[in-house]
Amino acid sequence: MTETQPARIPSTGSVRELGPIGWIIAKLGARVIRAPRFHLMDVIGQHRLLLLAWLPYSGVLLNWGKLSRKDAELVILRVGHLRDSEYELQQHRRLARSRGLSDETQAAIFAGPDSDGLTDRQRVLITATDEFVVTRSMSQETWSALASHLDRKQLIEFCMLAAQYDGLAATLATLRVPLDFRD
Repeated sequence: MTETQPARIPSTGSVRELGPIGWIIAKLGARVIRAPRFHLMDVIGQHRLLLLAWLPYSGVLLNWGKLSRKDAELVILRVGHLRDSEYELQQHRRLARSRGLSDETQAAIFAGPDSDGLTDRQRVLITATDEFVVTRSMSQETWSALASHLDRKQLIEFCMLAAQYDGLAATLATLRVPLDFRD
């Protein structure tokens, strides 16, 4: 979000707007990401029921799914890159580093599947993410390649993860959620 594009739904830290549970989630989330505010939670938290439904789903995909955390971060970074989601990239570049994706590997992820320094598995995940996000489907060739690396549960989760972060990127852009960090 730029200074010339104000937020469409103002970020709030108000207990009245977020409710006590949403307020606690936003405060704890800010502490976890080490930021003064967690603007995503400050915005989504204004729809209390939606926040309470969405948060566990997101948490499973991000932290407790069948894909490795490293693979999940690769997919999230690629979706953020494809959707030019500065918010997602700002959050997940940091998290990806903590999950084993170096700055060099991240640069390769952004450069695409033909970039040097990627494993075959990473190339397939990037190609599959590109097709899924851009075409809303996947060719049989790409699906077969992905299926050679992932089991059934991981294949399902891959689709849900890519769709979740694609939708989140659209939501962040449409609502113009402010960045949490200055960098």
